[in-house]
Amino acid sequence: MDKFAELGADIALLWGTYASRYLNGILNTLILAVAATLVGCLIGFLCGVLNTIPHDRRDPVVKRFFLGLVRVVVRVYVEVFRGTPMVLQAVFIYYGLPYFTDNAVAFRGTTGIWIASLIVVSINTGAYMAESVRGGILSIDPGQTEGAKAIGMNHVQTMTSVILPQAIRNILPQIGNNFIINIKDT
Repeated sequence: MDKFAELGADIALLWGTYASRYLNGILNTLILAVAATLVGCLIGFLCGVLNTIPHDRRDPVVKRFFLGLVRVVVRVYVEVFRGTPMVLQAVFIYYGLPYFTDNAVAFRGTTGIWIASLIVVSINTGAYMAESVRGGILSIDPGQTEGAKAIGMNHVQTMTSVILPQAIRNILPQIGNNFIINIKDT
């Protein structure tokens, strides 16, 4: 029992000495996780929607080329940021980005660390959310799109009024999971 009493005394001493720092760290973690999750959801939503815009052989060549290019860029973004550890991304963005931009983007001081952290966690979350949004959109029954087209809706109306409300309902649990992951990662 003596060892447990000593351990309790050590913990009480540490808490008494550093309580404000612990609480400040918790607050900073929550602020960063919330902000990065929101920004990452916006990035993921944009990438997921862009990745699901339909096209076929009857469309103009310019539209097919542009959509193909967008899909390649989104796919590379998703694969790179989902396939590399967040710590590696943080090192590259914090130390490497200023090097490649001739110090045009230098993360100095506390504000720089916050900005770099927000960028890293947001783009990482955006890559995961892009796949969640794409999957949520593809999970909606094709009959929903056919029904919307049958009553005269164009693609934008179909997406905003029929598909996205259902898809967002389907991906809400994943948004919560990403928020929890961001709390752990920050």
